[in-house]
Amino acid sequence: MLCRTRTSRATVARGSALDMEIRRGRFTRSLFLDSPQDSDIQKKIDYEIRMRDGACKLLAACSQRDQALEASKSLLTCNARIMAYMSELQRMKEAQVMQRVARRSSDAGPMDDRLPCKGKVAISDLRIPLMWKDTEYFKNKGELHRCAVFCLLQLGREIYDTDMVMVDRTLTDICFDNSIVFHEASPGFKLRVELYSCCVEDEFSVSSAPRKLASKLSSSLGRSAGRKMRAAMEPGVCGPVSNGGSSTLLLPTPSVPGPKYHLLAHTTLVLAHVQDSFRTHDLSVSGNEECTYWLPLYGSVCCRLAAQPHCMTEQMMSGSLKVKQHGGDRQNWTKIYGVLKGTNLFCYRREEDIEAKVEPVFTIAVNKETRIRASEKDPQSKAQSISITNRYGGEEVTHAVGTESREDTQRWMEAFWQQFYDMSQWKQCCDDLMKIDMPSPRKPAIVTPKQGSLYHEMGKSCHFVTTLSDVSGRVKGACSSVTEMRTVRPANGGKRGDG
Repeated sequence: MLCRTRTSRATVARGSALDMEIRRGRFTRSLFLDSPQDSDIQKKIDYEIRMRDGACKLLAACSQRDQALEASKSLLTCNARIMAYMSELQRMKEAQVMQRVARRSSDAGPMDDRLPCKGKVAISDLRIPLMWKDTEYFKNKGELHRCAVFCLLQLGREIYDTDMVMVDRTLTDICFDNSIVFHEASPGFKLRVELYSCCVEDEFSVSSAPRKLASKLSSSLGRSAGRKMRAAMEPGVCGPVSNGGSSTLLLPTPSVPGPKYHLLAHTTLVLAHVQDSFRTHDLSVSGNEECTYWLPLYGSVCCRLAAQPHCMTEQMMSGSLKVKQHGGDRQNWTKIYGVLKGTNLFCYRREEDIEAKVEPVFTIAVNKETRIRASEKDPQSKAQSISITNRYGGEEVTHAVGTESREDTQRWMEAFWQQFYDMSQWKQCCDDLMKIDMPSPRKPAIVTPKQGSLYHEMGKSCHFVTTLSDVSGRVKGACSSVTEMRTVRPANGGKRGDG
């Protein structure tokens, strides 16, 4: 029963991370009203907020440079996902309002509800060339400037990050071997690629200085006075920081200890850049040589950008048909089971042949040049038919496809129209099926027996039961005798010889 006086109820769980952010004043609860489409995004936002808080705690507990860099990288990625989910949630709310307005408007005309299919977009073999000065690269002069870099890739609300790479003047290219696949792309997608950099020598030592000073004061002043001094000098682990008003900031602030990544360069890739080959694209560079995170970029990025629309990989229509070639005996119909997929109508003897992977009896091309027309009911055979005409060389070949009823004919014609519409939107992606290799699971970092990753220490010991102080003590003790890791680079990255 519909009650007009009943108000919508928010589905945010009480006490959750998202509920805490709403209480702090960052979000308004009106954004989270009951809606089946919104519940999934709300869960993702709540999950990323918890992950962000965990990354802040890890960052505060890290005493080793590489662990701090990874934690800071995770923190940046979590915040990017939170903002992307919030933008998507806002967009969905606006779309719902527009739909209500359109339904209530008396003069609203007919709307074309045909939408193109979704598809997969994959980016791989990311290479960013560097342009070092002659004195730095060939003569090996000057300080060894070293930075930790990674790429953040966003398409809609899907956000992924690459592995972190250490870069100095011994590298000629920044190479990322990750293969990243976006599964819900539309033809009008915009894939933003952002390159982040952090100076390894400066960032970690400077950010850890207050904690070292607080530790020395704590030991010299005594336990009670030292505890108060440490609390005054070292802010709470990812604690909320006031922005001058009554609300608090959602994103990380400089008060969070640890290294900071900075946006070094970015670019946006669209459908026109998709090609089944390795190509070079322009890169917009931020910052200058005065920045500590600066790297001499050449101004371009090389990668392979491929796409697979669903119309090329999935069955768009299937069912029983009768086929004959135009010009033959009218009664010479062949019963087949047709499957519309990609640029072909596959004709099998029976439906079971598909699962048995039996080759189709024959195939009828259905591409951008194909002409399709629905004919009236044949007075003799009393059946509907669809004419499919293709040009092979200089000759036109027409196949007549028969259906059992007018309703079946309409369904097949709608499937053909949708297929042609998808092809017109995805353009070159429907000429041939591009190959996309699914990314393999990331391999865990190689850890020596004495090193011990902070993430592994937490996972093995307590499953989030052990307190943060215990974890911090174990990590600091395990990492005290570990030597500094040297430059890490992909196996196929560009590196000059030692000659």
